[in-house]
Amino acid sequence: MSMFLDTAKIKVKAGNGGDGMVAFRREKYVPNGGPWGGDGGRGGNVIFVVDEGLRTLMDFRYNRHFKAQSGEKGMTKGMHGRGAEDLIVHVPQGTTVRDAETGKILTDLIENGQKFIVAYGGRGGRGNIRFATPKNPAPEISENGEPGQERELQLELKILADVGLVGFPSVGKSTLLSVITSAKPKIGAYHFTTIVPNLGMVRTQSGESFAVADLPGLIEGASQGVGLGTQFLRHIERTRVILHVIDMSASEGRNPYEDYLAINKELESYNLRLMERPQIIVANKMDMPDSAENLKTFKKKLAENYDEFDELPQIFPISSLTKQGLSMLLDATAELLDKTPEFLLYDESEMEEEAYYGFDEDAPAFDISRDDDAAWVLSGDKLEKLFVMTNFDREEAVMKFARQLRGMGVDEALRARGAKDGDLVRIGNFEFEFVD
Repeated sequence: MSMFLDTAKIKVKAGNGGDGMVAFRREKYVPNGGPWGGDGGRGGNVIFVVDEGLRTLMDFRYNRHFKAQSGEKGMTKGMHGRGAEDLIVHVPQGTTVRDAETGKILTDLIENGQKFIVAYGGRGGRGNIRFATPKNPAPEISENGEPGQERELQLELKILADVGLVGFPSVGKSTLLSVITSAKPKIGAYHFTTIVPNLGMVRTQSGESFAVADLPGLIEGASQGVGLGTQFLRHIERTRVILHVIDMSASEGRNPYEDYLAINKELESYNLRLMERPQIIVANKMDMPDSAENLKTFKKKLAENYDEFDELPQIFPISSLTKQGLSMLLDATAELLDKTPEFLLYDESEMEEEAYYGFDEDAPAFDISRDDDAAWVLSGDKLEKLFVMTNFDREEAVMKFARQLRGMGVDEALRARGAKDGDLVRIGNFEFEFVD
């Protein structure tokens, strides 16, 4: 089984804030001590950090749940609870993080050491010191900690390479990678020898260096799922230059020019923007008997079918086996890389505008629905957060929650919907009677 994994779906849960405390000073010789309960500590964030030592998402194959610690509860003597440490999750370079629910891209992690907070911890609840007023100098009110953010994420690894080798199976991509780099890909005389991307570093005679990825062989219909399908096409997206490797000997009975058109069609079908990347045509296996004649025919057809205003791609005849023509190919590739800018992988419509973890000001504060048992059901982010942060063990806190609901207009809205005295109202698993 291949140990290369380039997609994963995981769940992350930031830590909850610690609960605030209700406490009072009870010291000798200190009359009317007043409230002394401290705030809870902040919950830990979940942070992704890029680790250049990782090559796949294999670490997420069996560990799919990541939960940060919650903050400590507030203490007496006005002491705040300790904030929880952040949970650090290491990911490989080239990891794209999407929100699994919305499909929006949260971040694209490409630099070693780059950090991104994917889930924010909840703030600590306030202790009763915070609620003291001249009117109520000894409040028995505290808040529970704010719940930490919880979300499901889709991770996608797109390997970092300057140059991508594409072409039909068995055209010699793996052999080419093995002779121009120190990589040791599996090489065999059968289709789909390469079933995972291989990466290697090239150093030219002039001292320039760049990363090359040998991508599993494409076939016609790959963009629709044929063969290895789109499983590894994503790895081409980060490359700036494509080396299109063609078996010019036609040893398997295929037409080199038809192969060239077919692979380009698959790249275009997968992502139109892949055709923006400059290509160099690598005419491989030139040591074979019919290669020279086939190359002449290929060049002729290429010229005939190119628009007169378009610039023909460069063609380099090589033999990976005899190492013929490799230095010229590598020098031309390095030169093309120097003048080729980075390509933006995502446009603004795909990116989440801002990582916002509070309330949407335009969203309604609450929503009212009716359950099967005729109970009124209250929901909504703002209302549910107030509910979770209310300490229902304290009567004053319960009364404060009731005033907050009234201030939000819940009573009036229920009355307008036809709620009558004694009707059951439900928030989550909590139930109470409506009093008109």
